[in-house]
Amino acid sequence: MPTLKNFVAIDWRAGPDRIYFFFKDTDTYTRFDIGDKTVPPEYPTSVEGNWGGFEQHVKNLRFGFTTTSLGLFDDQDTSWLFYYDGNTPMVCEYDQDLDAVAGKYKVVNSMWAPILPYFDQIVAGTWWQISGYPSLFRFLLNDGHYLSFNYATKKLTRSAITYNSMRGLEPYKDRIITAAQNDRTFADSYWYIFLTNNQFLIYNIQSGGVVGGLRNVNDATWPGLLRG
Repeated sequence: MPTLKNFVAIDWRAGPDRIYFFFKDTDTYTRFDIGDKTVPPEYPTSVEGNWGGFEQHVKNLRFGFTTTSLGLFDDQDTSWLFYYDGNTPMVCEYDQDLDAVAGKYKVVNSMWAPILPYFDQIVAGTWWQISGYPSLFRFLLNDGHYLSFNYATKKLTRSAITYNSMRGLEPYKDRIITAAQNDRTFADSYWYIFLTNNQFLIYNIQSGGVVGGLRNVNDATWPGLLRG
């Protein structure tokens, strides 16, 4: 069975909910359709000729996530793709509605500048949509900590992953590869956290804890994801 490693998962909110998986060692990607719970038969496929000018950066992609107008009233779905261009931390603003790159920026000159000191440690990030905090983001680090970033106030805090702070994640904090969110409802969003050894966790953002314990990535849980 193929082993999942060195890959990045990104949620997609324009149209039917999806998760894209970028496999950096092979410059390929896969689309998982959440509604159908399957990978279409044409995947995995090469990034070449896809992703509107971002494909050359996929091998240097580190993490990413999606926002919908950052809490405003319009409905603009944007993927934020964080990567290195040489030694420079960069972020690509990808317009999901147009399926095109809207801009590429140095992180230091972007709205995400506060996370720059932790750029090399971040393994996953997501829009932390909980009631009363429309501008809150969370980033998982590779050292057993996480960042909370409030875009509206520009406040950034670093905290340890513990039972009280992120219930159920602490035993696996050193095994995290990537993560992607499924915003199922306003009251129930799941963060799929992928670990080494082809395993994953489901973290319920609203209830603040892992649901159901450790699970294996296979054709029952993620049909088609392990397709070579």
